[in-house]
Amino acid sequence: MTRTTLTLKIEAEERVALENLSKIEGRPLNELLREAIRHYLSRRNLNNPEGPTTSLRAYRKQNPGFKNAIDEFVDAEARFEDPLEGELMQEQFGPVQRKIRDILDS
Repeated sequence: MTRTTLTLKIEAEERVALENLSKIEGRPLNELLREAIRHYLSRRNLNNPEGPTTSLRAYRKQNPGFKNAIDEFVDAEARFEDPLEGELMQEQFGPVQRKIRDILDS
């Protein structure tokens, strides 16, 4: 597969975040970006651009206005307590999350 050059303008904060991720993972920026692009394109289902839209239309016919989904969401929010809501759980961070938190806090 032939590679071509692409110029990409991003926010300075995004560049810093990518550089930090590159250091953490020990991978070059280009590799991270190529992986992100491949992932994005695979999610878009280029072979059938209507794929996600078709399933959404079928769901909308079955559940007009998403009323059932909205009702279920509201019911769950009212019925169940979320013990983590609004709290940062430092002790549950894995090594990568701790490293990222250390970089962001410095």
